[in-house]
Amino acid sequence: MTDVAARAAADVVRRGDVEWRERAGARWRRCRLFNAWVDDVTVDQLVDRLDEGTLFTLNPDHAYHLQRNADFAAAYKRADFVSSDSKYVYWSLGLLGRRIQSKCSGSDVVPAFWRRHGQDPSVRIFLLGAKPGVAEQARRRINGITGRETVVGALGPSFDFVNDPAETASAIEAINACGATVLIVGLGAPKQEVWIDRHRARMPGVRVYMGVGATIDYEAEAVTRAPGWMTRNGLEWVYRMGTEPRRYWRRYARTLEFFWLVLLERFGRYRAPPFPSPTRG
Repeated sequence: MTDVAARAAADVVRRGDVEWRERAGARWRRCRLFNAWVDDVTVDQLVDRLDEGTLFTLNPDHAYHLQRNADFAAAYKRADFVSSDSKYVYWSLGLLGRRIQSKCSGSDVVPAFWRRHGQDPSVRIFLLGAKPGVAEQARRRINGITGRETVVGALGPSFDFVNDPAETASAIEAINACGATVLIVGLGAPKQEVWIDRHRARMPGVRVYMGVGATIDYEAEAVTRAPGWMTRNGLEWVYRMGTEPRRYWRRYARTLEFFWLVLLERFGRYRAPPFPSPTRG
């Protein structure tokens, strides 16, 4: 557990399917969805509090892996913030009587974060993920908007990066050498969350970690986001399937299980997996 997580755990009041967190004078709810907690915050509220700690973004695909992958669940258990990355997470919590304020996806948090801190020299971002060259493209775009080296480093690793100790060591060396204080990781789930959880102790200068999937692609404008009306109505997956079917079809096939889990939860029949999870010791 990080120092941040340890302090947060001391400031938790749990009542059934809802718990209350306090930090730096702010108090907010977390609501249970299956074996995970989701922070009841808006994008702006999250950015206000994200000065230290680890952010993961829960969506139906993450929920699928949380039922099967003990390492992924352990990483989620040690996360300091978990936001709703999906309208389906948002709507499901409402159906279960645990309504949160809004969807709060990584692709909204990241631009809000770097725009908020664009002129703060103490915030130095490293982008890790996407295909080779894409992270560097995102770095140039963000720095062109902020007018300074807000993003101090970028790396698009190989496909097998998380299983290559030498490549991991090289990436960590680059992150530490450039003085990054924020690490944004876009390797896809569950790889990015497990990698952050395993290696964050090796990056003592980094204060904020975010696992945010395809967000680096969006920041580079290498991939176009779905139109706003589709995102607002939970149809972003339709756009993604239409534009990149080979990349997303397995993920959205797995997502079908999410609706079954919601049904089980609604009627009190959901049972958490046997390994430790965020809501289970």
